[in-house]
Amino acid sequence: MGEYTGPLVVGAVVLGLLIGSFLNVVVHRVPLGLSVVSPPSACPGCGHRIRERDNVPVLSWLLLRGRCRGCAEPISVRYPLVEAGTGLLFGLVTAVVGLSWSLPAYLYLAAIAVALALIDLDVRRLPDQIVLPSYPVAAVLLTLASWGDGDWGALLRAAVGGAALFLVYGVLFVVKPGGMGLGDVKLAGVLGLYLGWWSWGALAVGGFSAFVFGGVAGVAVLALRGGDRKSKIPFGPYMLGGAIFALLAAEPVAQWYLRLLGIAPSA
Repeated sequence: MGEYTGPLVVGAVVLGLLIGSFLNVVVHRVPLGLSVVSPPSACPGCGHRIRERDNVPVLSWLLLRGRCRGCAEPISVRYPLVEAGTGLLFGLVTAVVGLSWSLPAYLYLAAIAVALALIDLDVRRLPDQIVLPSYPVAAVLLTLASWGDGDWGALLRAAVGGAALFLVYGVLFVVKPGGMGLGDVKLAGVLGLYLGWWSWGALAVGGFSAFVFGGVAGVAVLALRGGDRKSKIPFGPYMLGGAIFALLAAEPVAQWYLRLLGIAPSA
């Protein structure tokens, strides 16, 4: 697989740039209940349909100097950043997962992670239109990965992981009303499927990291914005960030922790 890793990662980055362009549409339209395929994208200033040559990820924004070709209305820098960020994330995931049957599953996870994190930051909501279909998509893609790899134990781990995270978040939702949104509970099940399929270590690290990242963000909000302990922050981005972090670094983190406890050998 090593000789194909470089070209595979480059291809994944290009694919991520293209997917990122589409995710910009998803992030804008899904919270509004609009179709993501029709009508075609247009300038919000002059209403002119965006030409194909002006829809090349990142490059078009740079060539147009961040303005509409027709009316010179400024185009938010967020658009190329989402495209570039998705491309980078696709490249990182591909470098870790490699050329395998599971790669499509984890690229799908990367794509919805970008969309859901941005939507949650924008409107404090994790839309069912993205989260709920992710269950059957994950089931199909992870089953295909287990079939291709001949590893049905991974699929069992996925089922346990999905149920476990869903249950944990469900209990938190019931025990502490307002502290956890129902959308977070639904998303937890999806993330548990992917983390469990990858490894038990990824499930543990991903589940724990979400609360670490969220806690750090909460402290930062208190310090920088003068909020109080009742200030609410969207938790979805930290759940998703924890899952991606676990995918990229679960094994080193798990080994470090086991060595810290004196369970794993230092070598």
